[in-house]
Amino acid sequence: MSDRLRIAIAQINPTVGAIAGNLEKLRQARAEAARMGADLVAFSELFLAGYPPEDLVLRGSFITACRDALDAVVADTADGGPAVAVGLPIAEDGKLYNSYAIADGGALVGIRHKVELPNYGVFDEKRVFDSGPLPGPVGFRGFRLGLPICEDLWFPEVAECLSETGAELLISPNGSPYWRGKQDERLAVMVARVVETGLPLVYINQISGQDELVFDGGSFGLNGDKTLSFQMPQMEESIGLAVFERGAGGVACIEGPKAVLPDTDEADWRAVVVGLRDYVEKNRFPGVVLGLSGGIDSAIVAAIAVDALGPDRVHAVMMPYRYTASDSLEDAAACADLLGIRYDTLPIAGPVEGLEATLSPIFDGLARDVTEENLQSRVRGTILMAISNKLGSMLVTTGNKSEMSVGYATLYGDMNGGFNPIKDLYKTEVYRLAAWRNTNRPAGVLGPSGTLIPERILTKAPTAELRENQTDQDSLPPYDILDATLKGLVEEERSLADIVASGIDEAVVRRIQHLLYIAEYKRRQSAPGVKITRRNFGRDRRYPITNGYRDR
Repeated sequence: MSDRLRIAIAQINPTVGAIAGNLEKLRQARAEAARMGADLVAFSELFLAGYPPEDLVLRGSFITACRDALDAVVADTADGGPAVAVGLPIAEDGKLYNSYAIADGGALVGIRHKVELPNYGVFDEKRVFDSGPLPGPVGFRGFRLGLPICEDLWFPEVAECLSETGAELLISPNGSPYWRGKQDERLAVMVARVVETGLPLVYINQISGQDELVFDGGSFGLNGDKTLSFQMPQMEESIGLAVFERGAGGVACIEGPKAVLPDTDEADWRAVVVGLRDYVEKNRFPGVVLGLSGGIDSAIVAAIAVDALGPDRVHAVMMPYRYTASDSLEDAAACADLLGIRYDTLPIAGPVEGLEATLSPIFDGLARDVTEENLQSRVRGTILMAISNKLGSMLVTTGNKSEMSVGYATLYGDMNGGFNPIKDLYKTEVYRLAAWRNTNRPAGVLGPSGTLIPERILTKAPTAELRENQTDQDSLPPYDILDATLKGLVEEERSLADIVASGIDEAVVRRIQHLLYIAEYKRRQSAPGVKITRRNFGRDRRYPITNGYRDR
């Protein structure tokens, strides 16, 4: 047997439930691995099913289809080409496992089942999978491979068992979603496992957008001395070849890709681009439509959409009313021109005033208030949905996390839409990323370089323009104070007293807490959006709608 092992790491984008399509992607990657001279091509967690498959795995026909795909992979390897390591759900003896299999030479060399099932944040694997037994290594072409699956390496027991039973190299398939700072966390945990076992490690992560989750790739390797042996790119598909050699000190990686990872702002931008692109592509929309108001939120979403899909697939609509400032009309048109997208203007005075006339017998004698303001938003939402229905484009909604937190959005109005790429970005982060994109063009985008968002949009006071001389700060604290308070309440679950002690006025914190809790019913009805922070609205944070608790 050779003392050298050439592993192709397949950081590939599967689609949940598209088993035949995922199998085809596997075959294409295996052909590329063969051209690279690989002995083994290794894929990410549950690749054949797509990750996370959620309750699809409760369907017996789905499990059978995944196993049939594995059988096809096994048959393919009879050609003498690279072996395949791939993840899929497997049913055995009345139990359902999250599993990883190696096929080589027309035979199934080994299957291992995930032991540690995550049940926190965005994960609920204990609901659908059974925990496997502690694994031993799989023999493969003279090497003893440990196959810990994702969460198995976030705790020491599985790696310790593999080390004690003779594993020489750990190959770990992952479905690890992105959030800000996640790559540093992964690296720290994997270094701990290497320190404990002394074994080299291959960390393979999925790249894809799946509903609100983005899987960012960034696959990497560590040698037994804790050094980074290879690094694959973040936020893009890639197949990299890592060469391992057995020497007197054990197995070590002697050659591999050396990608440079993006900084935080670039990673966040590319994450929202990947999330929107995959949502549109995998759900087969021809393009997107959005309302372009001349404000920062719709401008940045238009830029994200162009970067994700290209200008020809983005349609912006300005819907002015009597409160729409001339600056807004000019800024929206300028933004559309910089982005190179289709731009239409549809005044809404007729339908708004028609609705007011229809409601006048009931509203007669009552003062004008937020009801009339919401009519404007709901007319705009109806018009955009009609365009979406007629032309087939998906309506993209544009509310940021600050607004979603405190309910500063109109249900069945500006909240209409199928997807929201900035749902997990606070208003201050929206401004920062917009300014960043104006001076940077990251890899993998389809939009132009240079300024995409006019400077005046970045500097003028934000406003919904639903009444004369309105600004957001009429109803909300300054966004730096609002966002700091929300981060404490939402992401850190800090007490009211703790947030007040940080220097924010107690009355302001109490009011923001109240608005946060009473807006839960709106968030339950909101479009999905890309997870960027450690704790997003949706899978991560599950608060009751009917909720009498307030932190005193």
